[in-house]
Amino acid sequence: MNFKDCVYKKDDFSMNYKVFYNENNDNLPLIVYLHGAGERGENVSHLYRHGIPKLINEGREIPAVVLAPQCPALCVWDNIVDEVKSLIDSVVKEFNIKNDRICITGSSMGGFGTWSMGLTYPSFFAGIAPVAGGGMSWRCAKLAKTPVFAVHGSADDTVPFTYSKLMADAVNANGGIARLLKLDGLGHNDGIDFAYRNTEIIDWLLNMRRNNFDYVPEICEEMF
Repeated sequence: MNFKDCVYKKDDFSMNYKVFYNENNDNLPLIVYLHGAGERGENVSHLYRHGIPKLINEGREIPAVVLAPQCPALCVWDNIVDEVKSLIDSVVKEFNIKNDRICITGSSMGGFGTWSMGLTYPSFFAGIAPVAGGGMSWRCAKLAKTPVFAVHGSADDTVPFTYSKLMADAVNANGGIARLLKLDGLGHNDGIDFAYRNTEIIDWLLNMRRNNFDYVPEICEEMF
């Protein structure tokens, strides 16, 4: 795959990112990958440590445009959801991505960020696939119309498996469709590597299409 290194800037905020793309990108989906806490900062080569960028660097061809932003050193994804969404919008425009074929995934801190992006923009993504993440389960009614494929190692002692289970259970309890794949015996980093290398998570993302763009209210919005 081809790639380019870029910098997103808005006002006083800046963020590095990589875009991986094919020779012909017509009608291809966009997959956004959010990295973990250790890849924050300014060294964009760190994006190759885990997940989808690691597989691409090893030679994996993916029939999609892949956006990999780099979170600034003193931020976490949950702090900058609006900036990430603005970056996504710019890449969607640049590559003429159809609005029903935009998906997001991420691991560890990026798993938390994936949940957060889905909850913040519940009518936007065709599917979300958080790996070794977690979030605010009390907001999960907002994901009733967004398919979820969560993956987590059962022996993860950095982000316990319970974090993903709480989220997936809450989505399903509110009428959504959340699949949770438990990787028996796997921990944090090995679980993340296995998830992207050996499960169907990437194929699942490639096949997702959104068909409901209705407004989804924030939890307790009627009380605002």
